[in-house]
Amino acid sequence: MKRAEKAERIGKILDRLYPLPPVPLRHRDPFTLLVAVLLSAQCTDAQVNRVTPALFAEAPTAAAMAKLPVTRIRELIRSCGLAPSKARNISALSKILVAENGGRVPESLQALEALPGIGHKSASVVMSQAFGHPAFPVDTHIHRLAGRWGLSSGASVEQTERDLKAIFPEEAWSRLHLQLVFFGRERCPARAHDLASCPICSWAASKRRIAEETRAAPAVRRRRSRLRSRPGGPPMAKQVDWYYHRKG
Repeated sequence: MKRAEKAERIGKILDRLYPLPPVPLRHRDPFTLLVAVLLSAQCTDAQVNRVTPALFAEAPTAAAMAKLPVTRIRELIRSCGLAPSKARNISALSKILVAENGGRVPESLQALEALPGIGHKSASVVMSQAFGHPAFPVDTHIHRLAGRWGLSSGASVEQTERDLKAIFPEEAWSRLHLQLVFFGRERCPARAHDLASCPICSWAASKRRIAEETRAAPAVRRRRSRLRSRPGGPPMAKQVDWYYHRKG
């Protein structure tokens, strides 16, 4: 099956499963989304959503955030990973927005990428979800799904983004980004996944890929079981799940 044919079939399945996928990061405007996206690096969306209400209660705008001491920002976001560097970046980008753009978030991919702590994927999320521009942000979920389904042969997220943009219609990019994120989290995990029973992997993945992951699944489950049986098992098991998620 050609990639374009796979893409069309996958799009129909995702539209059926997630017809109106919500934006997982809670926000009120482009600025609060920008900060939430920055916080989501190496942190779950659920944890970001627990942290941002208190942060935005004190600093709902770039101007207010620029006046907030970095130590206070760090205190409010301390439960997110990499809190010290994220606090510095939030403070720095807020000051840049105030000084150079009247406190507004720029509606430009290039300008967003120039902000501290904002890479291409984060900038693409803001362009798509805050401003409605077609974009296809590729995170680890989407990158591994594209490889698992044979939609991309890229060794990088940049190549995967180019491949996906080439086979899916532009008007569907932003919706597909969210659909693929939800599908990857809820129905298609990185490890110990039964590809043969998956509504997409079962036909989109190659027979070789299905066989390889089926053979690997018992070893992953045994590894998790051994860690859970040790003192402090559950936290260690979660670390292994996180590691395999990143590897996937």
